[in-house]
Amino acid sequence: MKQREKLGSRLGFILLSAGCAIGLGNVWRFPYITGENGGATFVLIYIFFLVVFGIPIMTMEFGIGRGSQRSFATAYRALEPAGTTWHRYSWFAMAGNYLLMMFYTVISGWLLAFLVGMARGDFEGASPEEVGARFGAVAGSTAQNVLWMVIACVIGMLICLGGVQAGVERITKGMMVCLFAIMVVLVVQAVRMPGAEAGLTFYLKPDLDGIREHGLWAVVYDALGQSFFTLSLGVGSMAIFGSYLGKDRRLFGESVTVTLLDTSVAIMAGLIIFPACFAYGVEPGAGPTLIFQTLPNIFAGMGATGRVLGTAFFVFLVFAALSTIVAVFENIVAFGMDLGGWSRRKSVAVNLVALPLLSLPCTLGMTVWSGFQPFGAGTGVLDLEDFLVSNNLLPIGCLVVVVFCLYRRGWGYENFLAEADQGRGLKFPAKLKIYYKYALPVILAGIFVMGYVDKARQLGPGILAVGIAIIACTFAFLLRNVRSKAKPTAGAPPESV
Repeated sequence: MKQREKLGSRLGFILLSAGCAIGLGNVWRFPYITGENGGATFVLIYIFFLVVFGIPIMTMEFGIGRGSQRSFATAYRALEPAGTTWHRYSWFAMAGNYLLMMFYTVISGWLLAFLVGMARGDFEGASPEEVGARFGAVAGSTAQNVLWMVIACVIGMLICLGGVQAGVERITKGMMVCLFAIMVVLVVQAVRMPGAEAGLTFYLKPDLDGIREHGLWAVVYDALGQSFFTLSLGVGSMAIFGSYLGKDRRLFGESVTVTLLDTSVAIMAGLIIFPACFAYGVEPGAGPTLIFQTLPNIFAGMGATGRVLGTAFFVFLVFAALSTIVAVFENIVAFGMDLGGWSRRKSVAVNLVALPLLSLPCTLGMTVWSGFQPFGAGTGVLDLEDFLVSNNLLPIGCLVVVVFCLYRRGWGYENFLAEADQGRGLKFPAKLKIYYKYALPVILAGIFVMGYVDKARQLGPGILAVGIAIIACTFAFLLRNVRSKAKPTAGAPPESV
C-alpha cells in the first residue's frame, strides 16, 4: 500500500484547515450578509450555530478523514459496514467541491484584477461612478472574467502540484501569517476613522431591526448557511486534512482552534469594513458587490495613503481567497488520486483543464448569459451555484456526516469517539450523544426546509416542493442505511492507502 502523505506539523494542520475555512466566506460573504441582516444580532446567531453545529460536525469530518486515511471520494466506502450504501453520497460531496470552485475561482479572479488595479493607482482620486465602472469593466467582460479566473486556477493548482508539505502546507502557512498581520493593521486604521463609531455600533450592538425587516427564519437561515459555508462543512473539505493528520492530537480540540481562527478573521473583517462604510457613507447592505463597488471608494478618497491601504486590503482578500482555493483544490486533486489511483501530477493536470471549463458558466453568466436570472431580477448563474452549494449540498452533507458517525449501521458512535479522542487535547463531549443523534438531524432538516419556504415567497410554491422532495430523498437514503441488516462496523480503521 502506498503511504499516505502527512503534514509536517500541528501548526501546519491548524493553519491549513483554518485556511480552508478562512476565505471569501469571511471577507466577502460574511460582511455583506451581516449588513443585509441588520448587523450584531445576526452575528450572535451565526456564532451560536458555529458552537452547536459547526464544531461537532467539523470534528466528525476530521474523524472520517483520519479514520479512513482517504478523501470523501472513498472514505465512506472504507468505513461503512458491508451491505450499506453510504459511499453513494461521495458523488454529491465531490460535486459540492467542484460547484464551489465553479464560482469561487471567478470571484477570486475579480480580487486579483482589483489588486493589480489598486497597486497601479487606478482608483486614486476616482469618483464613485468611476469605481463602479471599473467593476463593470471586469465583471462585464467575458475576456477579463475568463483570464483572471484561469490565473486563479493556475496559481492554486501549481501550489497543489508541490505536494502536501512542500506545496500546500508551506505556501498556506505563509499566506495565513501574512493575512493576520495585514488584518491587524487594517483594523487599527479602520476603527480610528472619523465616524467609525456608528459602524461599530451597527456591527457590535445587538438589536431586532434586522429580524423585523427580513423575518426571523430568513435571518436564521442565512446565519446557518453562512456557518456551513465559512467552515466548508459537509463535502469533505475538512476531511482531507484529517486524512493527513497524525494520531497525537484529539480532534475536538483541533476543531475548536480552527473555528476560533476562522471566526476571528470574520469578526476582524467586519471591524474593517463596517467602520469604513459608515465613515464614508457607504451602504453596508450593498450585497455581493460590496467589496468591489463600494469599498474602493473609501481608498480612492484617501490619496496616496488610500493606495497603500487599498493594496494591503486586496492582498489580504487575495490571500484569504487563495487559501481556500488551495485547500479545496487539494481535496479535488485527492479525489482523482484516491478514486482513480492517479498520480498527483496527473490529477493536477486533469483538473487544471476541467476546473476552468466548469467555471465558464459563471463567467458567461455575468455577460452573454446575463439574461438567465433564476431567482429574479439581478440574479444569475453565480447565485444559482451559490444556492446549490450553501443551501443544499453543505447542510445535506452535514446531515449525512452526523448520521453516519452516530448510528451503529454507519461508522458508529463508538468507532467515531475512539478516533476523535486519540492523542492529547480536548475530548469530544460524548454525553451530548442524544442531542447529536436525534435533535441535530431534525434541526438540520427543519431549517433546510424553512429556507425553501423563504424562497417560495419569492418564486412560488414550486421551489418549496423541490426542497421537500430533496429532504425526503435524503431521509430515505439515511433510513435505508440505518435500518440495513448489515453488520455494524467493529474493526479498527483501515490501513493507509
